[in-house]
Amino acid sequence: MIQKIRIRFISLAMAALFVLLAVIVTGMNVVNYNAIAEDADKKLELLSGNRGTFPEFGPGKKWPMPHNMTLETPHEVRYFSVLFSPDWEVIHTDTSRIRAIDEEAAIRYAHQAIATDRVSDYIDHYRFRISAEETALRVSFLDCSREFSSFRSFLLISVCMATVGYVAFFFVILFFSNWLLKPVVESYEKQKRFITDAGHEIKTPLAIISADVDVLEMEYGENEWLEGIQTQVKRLASLTNDLVYLSRMEETEEKLQMIEFPFSDVVSETAQAFQGIAQASGKQLQCRVEPMLSLNGNEKSIRQLVNILLDNAMKYSPEGGKVALSAERQGRYIHLSVWNTTVVPVEKQNLSHIFERFYRLDSSRSTQTGGYGIGLSVAKAIVSAHNGKISATTQDGRSLQIHVQLPL
Repeated sequence: MIQKIRIRFISLAMAALFVLLAVIVTGMNVVNYNAIAEDADKKLELLSGNRGTFPEFGPGKKWPMPHNMTLETPHEVRYFSVLFSPDWEVIHTDTSRIRAIDEEAAIRYAHQAIATDRVSDYIDHYRFRISAEETALRVSFLDCSREFSSFRSFLLISVCMATVGYVAFFFVILFFSNWLLKPVVESYEKQKRFITDAGHEIKTPLAIISADVDVLEMEYGENEWLEGIQTQVKRLASLTNDLVYLSRMEETEEKLQMIEFPFSDVVSETAQAFQGIAQASGKQLQCRVEPMLSLNGNEKSIRQLVNILLDNAMKYSPEGGKVALSAERQGRYIHLSVWNTTVVPVEKQNLSHIFERFYRLDSSRSTQTGGYGIGLSVAKAIVSAHNGKISATTQDGRSLQIHVQLPL
């Protein structure tokens, strides 16, 4: 139990850190990418406004010094442009500021830019801008290869740093998780110890009360008061046994002894014991068990599982209701199912709580049925100990089906 809490705590912490790092790294790189595009657009705006070349800017010049640019910027960047006539004839091509592009390549890039139907975008590592120039159309290109190289380096560094931080955090939280969960572990151990000790302490006075009731019945005869006391004693004894059993099942140190046993025989024998109860209460119990099924598990626990499921179905089905049990093999699993009609409507949103301790679908009937809502919690613990799965479903809201899947 504690190990599961520790694993869940570490998993949640690592998942939260992963999301946080992913958001931070993604945000940083998106901002960096947008800054590259914005800087390129500012330079292209200058080129478009000065017939495809950088103007002379600075103190005493026509153009003021743009932001994030220096007097060396026009000599550092690589760019080219193509000028088209209104009928898309090439008027002029300027590739003097770039060595990697010739006139033919410049015209090809310009046609690709026009075909995008966008004013500004990327083609390969070139940022382009289309601008009107008197009666002509100019397509200006800016080489952003160095910026993209820096962007990729920044992306790689940020991802590597995030990964290193993520792995380092994992080892840190793995080391400190026991210390962080120490209060929870101590509280859980005290609770478990209390349940076990209290269970044993309660059994003695319950046994004495039961014996005293038997003596009173022999002296004064049976009556409704003594019968009521005996019923409540049995209920408390059953609740105590279930709580102690749950506490033991959740101890990781205590493993069930698993051996191969005849699963079909165990289910059939347990179900047979409920036939008399069903007839006495006017209910129908149908059993369909595939013969010769064997399971590697704990026979006593599986008997208790079937007993819990059938007892729960009998308690919460109406007078004249139906209960159906089935067990069959499907592939590498044994499927055990118990279905019953219900007195009150079953809401699907409540089914997720049905295996919680002390939860009942119909709390108003608790005194009539004698249930405390602990049985299905025990059933879930038994199934989990066998590495199986248990679920609850309803098709029409007037019935309940508990389905168990156990690996062979």
